[in-house]
Amino acid sequence: MSDSLYDLRARIAEIGRLMYERHLTDAAGGNISARAGDVICVTPRYAGSKYQWRLRPEQIVVADLHGHKLEGEGEISREAKVHFKLLTEFPDGKAVVHGHPRYVMVFAMAGRPIVPVLENTLKFGMIRVCRFAPAHSAELPEHIAAELRGQEAAIRKQAAAVIAPWHGLFVLGKDLDSAYDAAERIDVNAQCILMSRLLPGEPVDLEAIHAQLREQMRK
Repeated sequence: MSDSLYDLRARIAEIGRLMYERHLTDAAGGNISARAGDVICVTPRYAGSKYQWRLRPEQIVVADLHGHKLEGEGEISREAKVHFKLLTEFPDGKAVVHGHPRYVMVFAMAGRPIVPVLENTLKFGMIRVCRFAPAHSAELPEHIAAELRGQEAAIRKQAAAVIAPWHGLFVLGKDLDSAYDAAERIDVNAQCILMSRLLPGEPVDLEAIHAQLREQMRK
């Protein structure tokens, strides 16, 4: 195993710890992956429930592009189907971050898209909700990929994201750091939307805020 591949596996483990600590995922699951040439490195099954995201680089699975394990102590997660689908269909996407972010999960429960209301999330556009399919099904990768098609420019710039209803957030980024960064920004955006309901006075008009933001950014 090359030093660069080991470093990538170590970075995936580090990102997993960060996500858990910052409530971007939980013990119920999530997955992180990154492509390096003709292999994909992906977090193992039970990363949250058994290991609480305290993973070692050796536990990160290395697999070929068809999902066959090449090395690593862990088992390939059943949810990894989405990762292999996205990292092989979208050539500019090099990493996938899937988590259960604390505030995004409210939108996932309600099946509602997230309107960008902050300057640093405007480039992601509306975070869409895909059609429902169970977490481990063959249909879920297809539904998520369908919502990402047409967002290739966002992926090249940084990342694009999709909400899986009753499930969580999937982010496809140009690299691992970009995907992680996008996931955190989107969760903060979700938090702002939810907390805005507590402001005194008339309810905040999210569409109006979004339109004002776009207008200001054009000046």
